[in-house]
Amino acid sequence: MRDAAAKALAAKRARKDLTADDLSKKDAKKAKQAAEDAAQAGEDQAGAAATVAEVMAAPAGEVADLLRVGPSFDLAGVDTRSTPGFAGGKDEGEAALLAGAEELSELQERLYAAAKSGDKRSVLLVVQGMDTAGKGGIVRHVVGSVDPQGVQLTAFKAPTPQERSKGFLWRIRQALPQAGYIGVFDRSHYEDVLVVRVKGLASKQVWARRYASINTFEKQCAAKGITLVKVMLHISAQEQHERLAERLERPDKYWKYRPGDLDDRALWPDFQEAYQDALTKCSTEIAPWYVVPADRKWYARWAVQQLLLNALRGIDPQWPQAGFDVEAEKEQLAGLDDVAEDD
Repeated sequence: MRDAAAKALAAKRARKDLTADDLSKKDAKKAKQAAEDAAQAGEDQAGAAATVAEVMAAPAGEVADLLRVGPSFDLAGVDTRSTPGFAGGKDEGEAALLAGAEELSELQERLYAAAKSGDKRSVLLVVQGMDTAGKGGIVRHVVGSVDPQGVQLTAFKAPTPQERSKGFLWRIRQALPQAGYIGVFDRSHYEDVLVVRVKGLASKQVWARRYASINTFEKQCAAKGITLVKVMLHISAQEQHERLAERLERPDKYWKYRPGDLDDRALWPDFQEAYQDALTKCSTEIAPWYVVPADRKWYARWAVQQLLLNALRGIDPQWPQAGFDVEAEKEQLAGLDDVAEDD
């Protein structure tokens, strides 16, 4: 996939450089042929990816149904290596991710453009999961395929004393996406019924009330035009062990590791219980939870992309109409071109 993208980029550069003064006619001819070959390779790759997506993957709406948390949901019963809605393997999954990137990018641009004409809608992707679950990979490989100027990313850490003094939802409200944006929360308000609960940072009387507060808050978000896509990336304890071990083996991964990860790992059963409650108590019709099996990184990325596509298709943002006389502007532009030619 990366080779195809590189070839396509090379093709664009080659086309731009064909008229450079330092190219001889012979070199220009070779460069042109190379550009055409690379462009064709990129088109073939994209076509193959689209075919794979059609054959191997369920429609985005069906994927959402498969992953949605319902009343009888049991987190312990989820196979973290399963690939609901996708019949292929890693190569096919990466091809399908590539195939969906173009549509996701266009829908995001339409959402951003529609806001310029007064559309108030936006999307909020909430990503939760145990350490090493792949939250950063979702940001890079899924959200990274859209124009960054239309994305608001917030990575929540432990609250500051000032934030704690204002209530647990205060800092969340400050980070909600503006109209036309895709907001991304790397961790979120759910930390206040997960970490806070498991580590005893507040009494049960306090954190138990927060489920209702969260549901009310998310209902308010929906009323403001924010479509919530709440995702838990679910990995197994064994998979987490392997990923932590890799971070300790590879110098280029040291920066991702923190000793506190082992403290949290020791509390694995308690975190799973806390997630079970958060998922079932706060999966509502207006803001459902989706649990994505995440031992296979390629699947998790494809699945989250499908959830975003499903949300954006539901919004169906439209290109805004021109707020000016198009024909008059064309005539004026043509007149300016005539003046430039006379000069």
